[in-house]
Amino acid sequence: MTLLLLLLLAFSGHSLAKDDISTSGADPQISIHEGFVDERTCASCHADQAAAFSKSHHAKAMALADDGAVRGDFNNSSFEHDGVVTTFTRRDGRFFVNTEGADGGQAKFEVKYTFAYEPLQQYLVDIGGGRLQALDIAWDTARREWFWLGNGTPAKPGSTYHWTGPFYRWNRTCIDCHSTDPQAKFQPQANEYKSTYVATSIGCQSCHGPGAKHVALAQSADVSSPMTDRGLQKVEASTCFACHARRTRLLEGYRPGKPFLDYFSPALLRQDLYFPDGQILDEVFEYGSFQQSKMARAGVTCLDCHRPHDAGLKTEGNALCTQCHAETKPERFVNQDPSGLFDTPAHIRHQAGSAGAQCANCHMPERTYMKVDPRRDHSFVIPRPDLSATLGTPNACTTCHVDRTNDWAAETMDKWYGTQWRKRPSVAHAFAGAANGDQAAVEALRALVRDQNHAGIVRGSAITAMSGTGGADITADIRTAATDADPLVRLGAAEAAGNSIPPEQRLEAIGKLLGDETRAVRVAAANALASTPPELFGNQRGNFEAAVADLRAYVETNGDVAETQSNYGFFLFARQRTDEAEAAFRRAILLDPTLEATRINLAEFYRATGRNDRSEQTYAEAIRMAPEQADLRYGHALSLVRKQALAEAIMELEEAVRLDPRNFRYKTTFAVALDSAGRTEDALDRLDGWAAGGDADILGLALQYSLKLRRLPEALKHAEALARLRPEDRQILGLIGQLKQAINEK
Repeated sequence: MTLLLLLLLAFSGHSLAKDDISTSGADPQISIHEGFVDERTCASCHADQAAAFSKSHHAKAMALADDGAVRGDFNNSSFEHDGVVTTFTRRDGRFFVNTEGADGGQAKFEVKYTFAYEPLQQYLVDIGGGRLQALDIAWDTARREWFWLGNGTPAKPGSTYHWTGPFYRWNRTCIDCHSTDPQAKFQPQANEYKSTYVATSIGCQSCHGPGAKHVALAQSADVSSPMTDRGLQKVEASTCFACHARRTRLLEGYRPGKPFLDYFSPALLRQDLYFPDGQILDEVFEYGSFQQSKMARAGVTCLDCHRPHDAGLKTEGNALCTQCHAETKPERFVNQDPSGLFDTPAHIRHQAGSAGAQCANCHMPERTYMKVDPRRDHSFVIPRPDLSATLGTPNACTTCHVDRTNDWAAETMDKWYGTQWRKRPSVAHAFAGAANGDQAAVEALRALVRDQNHAGIVRGSAITAMSGTGGADITADIRTAATDADPLVRLGAAEAAGNSIPPEQRLEAIGKLLGDETRAVRVAAANALASTPPELFGNQRGNFEAAVADLRAYVETNGDVAETQSNYGFFLFARQRTDEAEAAFRRAILLDPTLEATRINLAEFYRATGRNDRSEQTYAEAIRMAPEQADLRYGHALSLVRKQALAEAIMELEEAVRLDPRNFRYKTTFAVALDSAGRTEDALDRLDGWAAGGDADILGLALQYSLKLRRLPEALKHAEALARLRPEDRQILGLIGQLKQAINEK
């Protein structure tokens, strides 16, 4: 048996250190990268683990499209949404889809790969240039029907969010996490990909790292004695987080065991991603949630609950939780005490065995993504229907009891547990206040940053949220956060500095972060300090240049991402490297011609460099591609004002207001433009119609123009409305008295 094993290893190990050598005639993208082995080598020794892994969704994350992998109905079935008809067919073991292409016409595409297994399966199509695109029509494996992944109005053919555009591009958006050691290999000059991977789907080496050294040791070791050096990294939580996180990739070449924050910069608790209490809102995966939890701070990891190979739960039901939350404190928790009687009627308050009696249903509520994929929140929250009533956060009670109110849920909890649960500290008010620009939230956020009992991701998010409230000077807070032991707090400090501190104060506040031990922090610090004059760095100059090198590596790693290139343009412009900045902005447009933000950035770059004609032309070009984008119309209007083309600017402002009628900034600018053109009465008529929205700027402008036109009753009406918004403003109260007197005298 031992001889047979060594022969198998020797046979399969002949290309262990060779790169770009295909080992499969079936999948042309397979290539055994340096340090890796053919995945089949692992199974030759580890049959039990390979058998368990083969049952997991990980093992089926991506596959060649064949009869064994394709789950959708390709028997001449069809699906229609918004006038787009898509037909699915098969022929000679190959699978085809006829649908709307990038040019808007119907075309037939061959499905090359399946993507995911359940509860939905997508399909990848090769559209040339090495680009694999994920169809936005997927197969619901439970209902056994096709469905559209999009929402609202379908994207235009060939645009960013059309299935043929960059958002649905496997090489750019999905490649990191569905294959073994995937490498995008984007070719900037040719604008194409030469992507490869070691195995089509996730495999052993995705989690254990390159196996060549391990196999070599196995071949040379005395098999009768234990291997002291197995040549593989220990699988730990960061291995999982590399994929199970909402993050930005900073550098190619991540391997298990390497520091997560050196290769990825995670999204903090932004209001577009998380609810104010930290529960999941957008598709953020598990990292950001779990980092908030007491479990993470106690040392619990993914593998405490999930089996490593088939990725299933270690045990079913509440027994999974009571392995730690038991009557007696487990020995491993030195500084925490999770003990107690929880799986009891007194705590659960639902019938044993029912859905309401399951710990996970109350403390890990589900939210559905991609229309059919429910995922659990891993922050392990305690239901707070009282916060739901005031802040709009979800809670497990009314998520399950959909016919009941938050007040009912809160009153029921009062009966069960008393009212003390309402007094539990929560981050929700602080983050909700910050999202609304409430200055009173600054003190609450400041307390969060200082409180070491909170998770690093909460504290780092708090300092970033403080920077978005405006008004308060938080330079000292950022300076303190920059010295914190937790890298996520330092990351928040670097991001906050770029948002809120005047450029001349940033170096003193976060300069030391340029030499931080964590790459994610260094890159954020370099970005924040872009406009700092070189002569001010002093002995930090070397650290700054090294951090800029990290930033450039990040930009090169994301060489096919338009947003990254456009943001780099701003960095270069801040460094007064205008030619390179313009090239970066134009590179972004080349990568994604229909993404309006990249054209806005180029237009504003031209404005900032005094090239108003080029700015106006760039806006006009963008509008021809996306005429229904209000922000383009608004930017174009301002560029026309700078060219003193006021009549044309007014037309564009009117269009911006029509396209985005809730934007008060567009409305006030439109009114000011009408007044500047001598059309004050038109401006006031418009403002009168908008005043019911209760915006202070609208009311203030309406008051100003009413006074200008001597329309005193209207002025009084707007002044009184403004006073209701600003009851402490004595100037407005005085004006109201004067207006009433003037009207009475008439």
